[in-house]
Amino acid sequence: MKQAGFFDVEERLARLSGLGDQLEAFSRTVDFEVFRPDLGKALAYSDGSKGGRPPFDPVLMFKILVIQTLNNL
Repeated sequence: MKQAGFFDVEERLARLSGLGDQLEAFSRTVDFEVFRPDLGKALAYSDGSKGGRPPFDPVLMFKILVIQTLNNL
C-alpha cells in the first residue's frame, strides 16, 4: 500500500466534489441550523459542571442521522 502524500486529501476531496458529494448538496439546499433550538430542547445536555467529555454538536449528529437514513445504513 502506498503512503498518503501531502496533497492527497485535496485531490480526494476534489474527486468527490466532481462525483457529486452528498454533503455539499445538503449544505447548498438545507439550512440545518434551523433545527438547533429544537435539538437543544430535545437532547437537554447537562451544563458540564461535573466535568467529562463535551457532547458532540447536535446539528452534526442530526446531519449524520439524515445521511444514514437516505443511504439505508
